[in-house]
Amino acid sequence: MRTFSVAIKWLFILCLPFLLLTASISLALNSFSLYKYGFEKYDVGQTTGLADVELDRAAIGLINYFNSSEEYISLSVVKDGQPFVLFNEREVIHLMDVKGLIKLNNLILLVTLVYVLGYTATTLWQKDHNQLAWGLVGGGSLTLALMILLGLGMLLNFDQLFRQFHLLSFTNELWLLNPATDYLIMLFPGGFWYDAMIFCVLVTTAGAVLLGGTGAIYLRLHRNKITAIQ
Repeated sequence: MRTFSVAIKWLFILCLPFLLLTASISLALNSFSLYKYGFEKYDVGQTTGLADVELDRAAIGLINYFNSSEEYISLSVVKDGQPFVLFNEREVIHLMDVKGLIKLNNLILLVTLVYVLGYTATTLWQKDHNQLAWGLVGGGSLTLALMILLGLGMLLNFDQLFRQFHLLSFTNELWLLNPATDYLIMLFPGGFWYDAMIFCVLVTTAGAVLLGGTGAIYLRLHRNKITAIQ
């Protein structure tokens, strides 16, 4: 019985980094403000020749596609006064592959969220607040350690990290796009993805500090209460 209790506690600790990271990725993918920020920072309107309203249309179209049941994206904008299909066949197929990764991210988010909520509800029902608090501290600490490692990897060689991610995530080379002709990479240059990863790291870190800090505060107050009684 004790082995089972330890196992489910460690599973809770291991779930927290996955929950926080996948939640931050989902938030980034659905953040219209993040898209707008990247378009403005990297002067995407100049690169693509698209007006701001058309860039907004592209951002909303991508967000809607990622949240839809559509297999392929069909996104048209207006360029130089004429209707223009934004993505070519290579980009459309790559976006389908990306959508597959997004579905996996959402699945991990859902599974870990259900487990974390279930574990939390169970420990609260059993009034085992200390175990929950220690789990929050452990999960928060593990998440912070992983975010430090990821941050260091980004600072040392982001391009290599980004390349390895693509090599591991995709079974084809459709992600190798031409910045002179392919609008997907014009819309989202390397700098945008660096900023997006920073966003995810910061959001994940904030979640880890909040959850781990809550557990640490409870344990500290509880210890002080026991000391006062003694």
